[in-house]
Amino acid sequence: MRILLINPNTTPEITELVAGHARTIAGQGVEIVPATGRFGARYISTRAAAAIAAHAALDGLAEHGKGCDGVYLACFGDPGLLALKEVSAVPVVGMAEASCHLACMLGRRFSIVTGGERWIPMLEEFVAGQGLSERLAGIRTVAPTGGEIARDREGALALLAEACRRCAEEDGADVVILGGAALAGLAGRLASEVPVPLICSVEAGMRAAVALARQGRTAPSGACPPTASVGLSEALARLLSRR
Repeated sequence: MRILLINPNTTPEITELVAGHARTIAGQGVEIVPATGRFGARYISTRAAAAIAAHAALDGLAEHGKGCDGVYLACFGDPGLLALKEVSAVPVVGMAEASCHLACMLGRRFSIVTGGERWIPMLEEFVAGQGLSERLAGIRTVAPTGGEIARDREGALALLAEACRRCAEEDGADVVILGGAALAGLAGRLASEVPVPLICSVEAGMRAAVALARQGRTAPSGACPPTASVGLSEALARLLSRR
């Protein structure tokens, strides 16, 4: 089984971090095919960066998706998720999508903790798009962005732990999602400091991607009609034109 892991951020170190964690989770018999965004922000933290990242994610699918059994959009916020689902011949899972739905199975209300204050309205809109607004207890951010956390993961632990505790104690969350590619593996280190279950978004997404790929089902064909384009990469133009 092969899973295409798309990181639409343009920082290869983030891709390596997530891919390494994903390989540990997936286990034997699953090959992770990592793809880093060819263009765009080093680490997505604004609407503009997320819009560009959606294009980069589609580009990654077109360039690296051949022979893969599933696609994992490994970026919290899932830029381009619905577009990927529209054009992909195999199942696509988003990191935030999988995390939110897992949280709803583990508790009545969930909160999200991530890096960068601009993510609050963006994630509120994402959760609404998933139809889960009534299950959302709140979103808390720490001052460092995901990119800054990636450069100093140890230095962010205390801030993240405090934010997670406040989700449970002040917001009434039954479950907390630690969201973000740069935060891969940190939930396990913080779990003993938080009074409710703590979800690693990287792990939740990877497990969901593998589970869907194992179903052996392809996405519905013909969801996206042939589309003429200008200025795209050759691979993406070919994918959209269905040649």
